[in-house]
Amino acid sequence: MSMIGFPLLLIPLTIYNIVVFLMQGVSFDAPLLAVKLMSGKTWTATFSDGLLALGMLLLIFEMIRAAKPGAKYFTDHFLSLLVFAGAAAEFVLLPQFATSTFFLLTTLALVDFLASVAIRTRRSANAQAPAKAGRRGAAPPAPAPEPKFEPSAATDLAPPVATVPEPAPAPPLAADEAQTQERRDPAAPPQPR
Repeated sequence: MSMIGFPLLLIPLTIYNIVVFLMQGVSFDAPLLAVKLMSGKTWTATFSDGLLALGMLLLIFEMIRAAKPGAKYFTDHFLSLLVFAGAAAEFVLLPQFATSTFFLLTTLALVDFLASVAIRTRRSANAQAPAKAGRRGAAPPAPAPEPKFEPSAATDLAPPVATVPEPAPAPPLAADEAQTQERRDPAAPPQPR
């Protein structure tokens, strides 16, 4: 029995909503952490960077879950579509959500929905291909058996003998060709006339 999958990308979207509506003093550009790199520069990660990184990590888990066999695909797709539709509506309708960070989170929700549908479509197409071949009544052709070589006892004991074909006899020369040959090669035996 498989349970309905909770849409994981709802987590960063919910965090964004909590910050916007309940924690109005928190800035998305507030630095969360500063790391000194080997190049000598200091990289500062903001709260919005953390939300985007969380969304990308959760998208990986969503794709792994979508690729698992035996999931309730329709329900999962519908929930992913609802998450995307809600995020898109907030982005378009509410001024607090008209930021690049929320737009990218909405895009991740769209990618989650489209990728899970594509995975499901591909899986069902692959599953139906063998079934369609079986319904037509024509089973796929079996591979031809390889020819078997069984040497006889005589060929095992005797070494291989190379045969050289005999040369074909030369055609008889005409009378004027024979005279021409005699002039060229005096040591050649005379040709019968």
